Amino acid sequence: MEKMNHSSAEAEAETIEPLRYLSKGEAAAIETELLRDYKFGLQQLTEIWGQACALAITKAYPLSSLSKKQPTVLVICGPDQNGSIGLVCARHLRMFEYEPTIYHPKRTTHSLHQDFTVQCEKMDIPFLSYLPTEVQLINDAYNIVIDAMLGPEADCANIKEPYSVILSTLKQVKIPIASVDVPSGWDVEEPDQDGISPEVLISLTAPKKCAMSFSGKHFLAGRFLPYDIQKKYELNLPDYPGTDCLIEL
Repeated sequence: MEKMNHSSAEAEAETIEPLRYLSKGEAAAIETELLRDYKFGLQQLTEIWGQACALAITKAYPLSSLSKKQPTVLVICGPDQNGSIGLVCARHLRMFEYEPTIYHPKRTTHSLHQDFTVQCEKMDIPFLSYLPTEVQLINDAYNIVIDAMLGPEADCANIKEPYSVILSTLKQVKIPIASVDVPSGWDVEEPDQDGISPEVLISLTAPKKCAMSFSGKHFLAGRFLPYDIQKKYELNLPDYPGTDCLIEL
């Protein structure tokens, strides 16, 4: 009997290892390994992450729960990887019968970014030419804002236009904000005190250090990670339910 208790205590100790929160450098190193050593493609990773973000939105904000007659969603995309993820997220939300609109103020010449943009255009997803500065117009038109602007690679101390103005607008909106990986304007390493306040955070691969004190609804999309990487970085990822590609933490 004592042996059984000892074994079960060991098993319990194994299951309660705390989830690892990544620094900016660790997040970059994992992505580099995925691309270089494990031969993931950047388009492949972006598609995995973008679809997971869309699924997280469907869990946090099911169609039946939306307050407006039309299931409208505003997706704000930045110029880098988070922006590409936002484009993929918008496309999948369209497949899930939401009505996304994309605001993508600084399009890049990166071929991947352009390809994802074309895919959204071919699905008749509208693109805004400007973001209303009158916050009430945003509150009235949309159910949710998806913040896919500034990811972990952004320099939060040096946010350039138009993103500083967009962040000022988002601080005033009354509808929920869902942020992709790192809320725009937040330092990856530190919780933010006076930035935007998302209701939902969708962490990609593993949560970042800034999410340690996040009190909203927090999803993780990291089930695709090879076991050797999980072990190397001691990520201690949770058990995902069934065949789900994301989990609510």
